[in-house]
Amino acid sequence: MTKLLRNISQLVTPEGPGPKRGAAMGHLRIVKNAAVAIDAGKISWIGPEHEWTGNAEETIDIGNRALIPGLVDPHTHAIWAGDRLADFEARSAGATYEQILAAGGGIWHTIRETAGATSEQMAALALPRIYALLRSGATTIEVKSGYGYTPASELRMLEAIQLLQTQTHAHLIPTLLIHICPKDAVERHEYRETVCRDLIPETSRRGLATAVDIFVEHHSWSAKDARIILTCAQSHGFKIKLHTEQFQRIGGVELGIELKALSIDHLEACTPDQYQSIAASNTIATILPGVSLHLGLPTAPGRALIDAGAAVAIGTDLNPGSSPLFSTAAALGLAVRLTGLTAAEALTASTVNAAAALGLANSGRLEVGQPADMLVLETPDWRDLPYTLGQNMVSEVWIAGQRQPA
Repeated sequence: MTKLLRNISQLVTPEGPGPKRGAAMGHLRIVKNAAVAIDAGKISWIGPEHEWTGNAEETIDIGNRALIPGLVDPHTHAIWAGDRLADFEARSAGATYEQILAAGGGIWHTIRETAGATSEQMAALALPRIYALLRSGATTIEVKSGYGYTPASELRMLEAIQLLQTQTHAHLIPTLLIHICPKDAVERHEYRETVCRDLIPETSRRGLATAVDIFVEHHSWSAKDARIILTCAQSHGFKIKLHTEQFQRIGGVELGIELKALSIDHLEACTPDQYQSIAASNTIATILPGVSLHLGLPTAPGRALIDAGAAVAIGTDLNPGSSPLFSTAAALGLAVRLTGLTAAEALTASTVNAAAALGLANSGRLEVGQPADMLVLETPDWRDLPYTLGQNMVSEVWIAGQRQPA
């Protein structure tokens, strides 16, 4: 059955698979007065409406509104229990993220709240968050574990992602996150051995994740520890990612590039000499502007990274502590305002480049043969998506050629 979407004011999309690098991030295909044909959940024709000569069993008038690819959110921590309101209050009174973590708050607090929850309970808590991201335009969403800490709890978190996938049409990409570690050197060594001996092999055996991520900072894992864990992950067939250079520079960027990580995420403390190294690699630089807004941190150097020729992606980093940002579209808009991206670059960063940061070749663009994951906006001009604050500019979300319930 052919379905034709017509009366599209603008069809706007990156062209060709990602990642797009440097100046290429600002190049978009814009078709005015467009139409799109869909067959079996995939795009079968795109062009100016007056050039359509086929037959369609169903024709849908889009109402002179803009159409763009479904957004891809490449970095979320959408599963957690409890809240971090005490942290928020403490930070408002002057405490730093690191001070709160050292006092047993922050990630440690969320671990205590989450670790005892069942997979069903975790999924029930996360589903409204996934729905919020979906309504904001995210048709593909990465979801990390990381608040379970023990192998059993981490596995329950990954099981919760599997359960969530049965409850939403959004494409969920599960990632095993090795998040935080004991301060004591002996306990840290023992925990690292448990991760490599038990958690990573069991996650692989059960097919519960597609990638392994690790947090590389002074208050978490060292680059030396991360090398051991990530090498173990690769030996079990996982792609790898790193949280790094959020607060300090301790070798995470260099390690990620050396090990050919899919992405290195955060980068608020990234320095100019690293821009060229990232640009010369195949690793995606994922920036998370919601963190800078919420924590008052310096922003990641998105503009400088693109000018150096790097491939940049944007994510929400949705989590209870450092980025309670429930809108992928808002992350796109914040990247324009806070990190210096143009609107076109931000759309590329939130579509084909974000897909590349997850190792996905068939997401984030509107082309013949690609899945019909699309957004109908509330307006005839696509730029209203990054421009508008405080109102959802996504009118309709389409996944695999099906309009999702509002």
